[in-house]
Amino acid sequence: MRPAKTLLALTAAAAFGGFAATAVSELLENRAEAAPATGVPVPAAPPPAATAASLPSAVDGQAMPSLAPMLKRVMPAVVSVHTKQRVAVRNPFFDDPVFRRMFPQVPQERINESLGSGVIIDAARGYVLTNHHVIEGADDVSVTLADGRTLTAEFLGSDRDTDVALIRIPAENLTGLPLGDSSRLEVGDYVVAVGNPFGLNQTVTSGIVSAVGRSGIRGLGYQNFIQTDASINPGNSGGALVNLRGELVGINTASLNPRGSMAGNIGLGLAIPSNLARDVVQQLVTTGEVRRGTLGIDTQRLDARLARSLGLDEGQQGALVTQVYPGSGAAAAGVRPGDVIVGAGGQRIADPLALHNFEGLQPVGASVPLQVLRDGRTQSLTATLLEQPRSLDGGAMDPRLAGARLAELPEAQRQARGRGGVLVEDVAAGSRAAQNQLRPGDVITATSAGPVDDLTALRSGLARRPQQLVLQVDRGNVRGRLLMQ
Repeated sequence: MRPAKTLLALTAAAAFGGFAATAVSELLENRAEAAPATGVPVPAAPPPAATAASLPSAVDGQAMPSLAPMLKRVMPAVVSVHTKQRVAVRNPFFDDPVFRRMFPQVPQERINESLGSGVIIDAARGYVLTNHHVIEGADDVSVTLADGRTLTAEFLGSDRDTDVALIRIPAENLTGLPLGDSSRLEVGDYVVAVGNPFGLNQTVTSGIVSAVGRSGIRGLGYQNFIQTDASINPGNSGGALVNLRGELVGINTASLNPRGSMAGNIGLGLAIPSNLARDVVQQLVTTGEVRRGTLGIDTQRLDARLARSLGLDEGQQGALVTQVYPGSGAAAAGVRPGDVIVGAGGQRIADPLALHNFEGLQPVGASVPLQVLRDGRTQSLTATLLEQPRSLDGGAMDPRLAGARLAELPEAQRQARGRGGVLVEDVAAGSRAAQNQLRPGDVITATSAGPVDDLTALRSGLARRPQQLVLQVDRGNVRGRLLMQ
């Protein structure tokens, strides 16, 4: 095995979970780890400063504007989400029965607790929307309402790649927030964030929409974020971003800060658009999982050399199609190898990651207009997205992979790596894949049949089983090759 290039650490410190310490993984994800929810020092509130006079209630006969009436309707729908996770304490002495008998009081597990936020979106059904990373790995999830009631929550489903989760609470007299149309948001619109930063319940901050459709941030999954300068701090994750009508237009998810999330807010907050969250929730409620569409193509970045060879300007951007899989939506639409996709669904496509991000946000069966450069001319095509496979049995593709469960690379991991691959999700003990030294967590980036960007590429490459199967594998920060016997 030879060392792979170390990925640059992400400077975007995500305000993930409740009291989440900023922890950027050197290789894959920049998910923050939950820190204890108890024992966090909260500075005592300073005594109120004396004021010479209060603000007038009206100026020139016009009442002073206030967010209070709107917030009275919104705040009861924003809740605190408290999670507990039991974590085994790794101690080599625990393997010795004599040690366990002599020191039975030594704990063999600890309880990690964290706090986040959530939003009631359906009062009748008790549906609460929050972030996947808030409840990820939790053994117990409870919700504290604005009126002080604490209830045990039921997990309904989540989607890691968009960081959306849905839980349910059994309660009456709930207040829900209507979901607004996030596509109507424009830069400059006023928005309000409500959540529980640092465990301070029912905290309100305000600002404007700084950008819409924000993407290209490593380590944060599929991206179509609303960017706002409203303060979003640890504990705000899963909280509400509302417009001035009190409609939910976003779910707060992260704060970008090169010094780390505990350094304070610098006005770079990100929220998941309500339209995206609505689509995810609909799938979770109806099927319990999220299915995504795919064009069924392989692409690569268009550099200056490739642009010249295609007769394009050296500065031309786009995703160069290198392969179109038979039976795919792209094949039916007439996409060809050598085409350069520069637009999809009205969005500019600058590179393969942008195209992959766009695909991942589309439902199965979506009809997508494509702008394609072919022979120096722009052509318009329309492709219907087919279902993207989620995981496959390795043995079904090649007997030498028997016992391995292969899955699409989580989008946050793909973004952090800056390239694709296929994740080895599980390897059965004693299986042929295990005997060939394949391990859970390995990322397959190529085979002797060619490069591997996703499951579709792997399955296509192994359609004609090569006589000798060699896998190029990333394991941790090391890349190597495995000969599959």
